Amino acid sequence: MSAESAPVFALAETAPPALRERYLGATLAAGLIAAVVLLPIAVVVGIALSGSGEDWPHLVSNVLPQSTGTTFVLLAMVAAGSASIGVTSAWLVVAYDFPLRRVLAWALVLPLAVPPYLAAYAFGEFFLFTGPVQTLWRALFGFQTARDYWFPDIRSTTGAAIVLSSVLFPYVYLTVRVVFIMQGRNIADVARTLGASPSRVLFKILLPVARPAIIAGTALVLMETLNDIGAVEYLGVRTLTFSVFTTWLNRGSLEGAAQIAMVMLVIVLGLLWAERWARRHRRFHGARSTHMKAHPPRVRLRGVRAGLATVAVVAPVLTGFGVPAYVFAGYASRRLEQLAEPALFDAFLTSVVTAGSAAVVTVLAALALVNATRLSRSAAVGALARLASSGYAMPGTILGLGLLFSLSRIDNVVDALAREHLGFSTGLLFTGSAAAVVLACSVRFLALAEGAIHSGLEKLPPHIDEAARSLGHAPGATARKVLIPLLKPALFTAAVLVFVDTVKELSATILLRPFGFSTLATHVYENASRGVVEDGALAALLIILTALVPVVLLSRALMRDAEATL
Repeated sequence: MSAESAPVFALAETAPPALRERYLGATLAAGLIAAVVLLPIAVVVGIALSGSGEDWPHLVSNVLPQSTGTTFVLLAMVAAGSASIGVTSAWLVVAYDFPLRRVLAWALVLPLAVPPYLAAYAFGEFFLFTGPVQTLWRALFGFQTARDYWFPDIRSTTGAAIVLSSVLFPYVYLTVRVVFIMQGRNIADVARTLGASPSRVLFKILLPVARPAIIAGTALVLMETLNDIGAVEYLGVRTLTFSVFTTWLNRGSLEGAAQIAMVMLVIVLGLLWAERWARRHRRFHGARSTHMKAHPPRVRLRGVRAGLATVAVVAPVLTGFGVPAYVFAGYASRRLEQLAEPALFDAFLTSVVTAGSAAVVTVLAALALVNATRLSRSAAVGALARLASSGYAMPGTILGLGLLFSLSRIDNVVDALAREHLGFSTGLLFTGSAAAVVLACSVRFLALAEGAIHSGLEKLPPHIDEAARSLGHAPGATARKVLIPLLKPALFTAAVLVFVDTVKELSATILLRPFGFSTLATHVYENASRGVVEDGALAALLIILTALVPVVLLSRALMRDAEATL
């Protein structure tokens, strides 16, 4: 690393003792944040290894074979579905021109606004015997009862794969689309001038070029699939996440749940390795020397081919976003009286307060993490930052399990000390309040905030904080008076991302929420569990509308991409 690219690091090495103490403080802050992130994982591992082993024969013979097999089948189906939809959509909007292409290029991101559990509830209602699809089917062919015809059951592993693929494919679409725009078209145009057919260009040129991006996007999809509890429970699919939930709450076996979580942890580590491996090989594809400066013409499709391309891109949007929006908007229009009910208002207020608190805590932690990384050139600090960002890959079930056990111990110790020395009981400070949910969401979404702030920091001139400190400002004052004001857009983006994901979060919230604590997500979940999805429609619609905020921001960023919008 050159001195020009790392003036701050050079200054850190030659800083006086007082400044070095501050650098040490930043490093300790990074270590503390990493320790908090890793605490629930370490606790789950400790519980699993310290168990008596009484549950293990039952798990091995009755739970793990079925749930592990179902999980791998579901992961394989979701990977195939998400990758095929995401790659096909990206290829069509980048390589061809057809009706509605510009609108559909950003509309393909809309399914990200629908959490998987809401999609599952909507699909369940949409394909129900009394839903619009089967009603139309009976009207077209004159069937009277369900015994007169066969219709695929959405409450199955295949149905769950369809539901999850329909809302998670944008992860693949976004990563692959960038590769196609930045380099794939250059290579494709060269291949076509040499006589290669479009299909040969796709399979022999574009797909190999985009393979790392496909793997990275698919790994994110699979981590979200592994994290899901609401969709698989509603659709009756017994995955490992579902088994952790039932083993702990129904069988009362914390050790057994932790041992199942260990199996999930192995899968997550495998996905993380695949994602890291893919990103390592993406550097070649982002090389500036191959970045296209001109705007080559897309192949204009006409007639039937244009219609087929439009249908192929419209279908994922309608499936992943249109169906949930249609179902919940229809139910909500018939439940408008719920707007005056205290339960919905309380759930909305709880969601806003919890998500707002998580956003503030997470952004502050991410800022401290980025600042520590910027001030220090130590490889250890870089490693701590990567560890602190690993919480996003951990399923909410594992985080919830580890945090509940560790925080309940802390609550008991604090309460015992207060009783002994102060003469009063503190009660359950963490597990008896929303603090545990806030902490879980902060741990899980820290990577989102850290990524947004880090991206904003990279856009600033590298000498700016060095200049401030040469004028006599300490690192803290430099951050407060110079960096933070310049980073306001990045901080806002980070806070919005964490806020929205916390509003959608279900797995950790179910496990950690205290008695009487209800967010919009748990409000919808409780109604769906009682078989009255329509009673949670307004809350579901509020979640989708809230989640639309970052999706719209992301879509606007896509539209600003000149090469993508021409």
